[in-house]
Amino acid sequence: MKNYYWQEIKRRKSNKIMVGNIPVGGDSPITVQSMTNTNTADLKATINQVKNLENVGADFVRISCPDQESSFALKNIIAETKVPIIADIHFHYKRAIEAAESGASCLRFNPGNIGSRERILEVVKAARDNDCSIRIGVNAGSLEKKILEKYKSPSPEAMVESALMHENILKDLDFNNYKISVKASSVLLTVEAYKKLALKTKAPLHLGITEAGGMIDGTIKSSIGIGQLLAQGIGDTIRVSLSADPVEEIKVGFGILKSLGLRHRGVTIISCPSCARQGFDVITTVKKLEKKLSHITESVTLSVIGCVVNGPGEALMTEVGFTGGGKESGMLYIDGNQLMKCKNDDMIDTIVGYVEEKIQEKENSKKNLS
Repeated sequence: MKNYYWQEIKRRKSNKIMVGNIPVGGDSPITVQSMTNTNTADLKATINQVKNLENVGADFVRISCPDQESSFALKNIIAETKVPIIADIHFHYKRAIEAAESGASCLRFNPGNIGSRERILEVVKAARDNDCSIRIGVNAGSLEKKILEKYKSPSPEAMVESALMHENILKDLDFNNYKISVKASSVLLTVEAYKKLALKTKAPLHLGITEAGGMIDGTIKSSIGIGQLLAQGIGDTIRVSLSADPVEEIKVGFGILKSLGLRHRGVTIISCPSCARQGFDVITTVKKLEKKLSHITESVTLSVIGCVVNGPGEALMTEVGFTGGGKESGMLYIDGNQLMKCKNDDMIDTIVGYVEEKIQEKENSKKNLS
């Protein structure tokens, strides 16, 4: 019988590229990224937002460069931050060149939208000379006129044709340091487009549901769309698009990866929704634990279950577990084994202490291995 708790997803084989000092594709970890929503030329606001995204684990941060002031500002932003910066370019080829020369690690643009072959050559040369990768970013809402006339409306086939057209331009120029996305605000359209594209290219794929909406609806749409594709082994880097604080995009992105066992960062809390059987206030307890454990970046699994119906079984699968047993106390588990009874009043501090002890064990193990 398969153990679905530990089942591994077999990922699609893709080329490996570099975005700054971070690999994307191949056997590299799936990366999580977000995008600033500040005025890029406002250095203080943009740098602060990038640093906030770094603090929650962003692997990359994308920054829009709609004008020369913005593309030149990248140099100062990059000097004050650590995470590789992706420059978002649309039509003006000079912005792409300026961004590459300012130190961007990746340019997001469509070669076919840049203009003449000479201009495309200039942008690709700037990318090559500055060790800058490229993301071909196809969106259902901005497909080329000829492709829309051919397919009558955005469709998976139309999006894939657009992506491959742009990919062929880069291939003809012998530029291979690129990844591709085919996004739509429709979950089903996006999923079908990526499934078809995955059969046509070896390029790393950037996943996302574009313009997904606010915090709740956007999280649901992104989890369904990105999650479906990741579960089928498709995807090398992800961005959750929310009309919310970009920090939330990173948290949701890691949440999606954690739920599929693809990448772990911080404490994964398995908790019940609570019911009349609960031996303690589960909802309040989980909120307090999330806050007290939010600083942890090492991977640890924690189960917090209100009663003995599912608690012991879940505790078998986590490194630290607590199961409610009565109105005054419950059972603490470590690595699936009963450790001791613990008073409910002492539960939160006790759990935090044992989680931190687990972290220390892992750090010591890493030191011993090195």
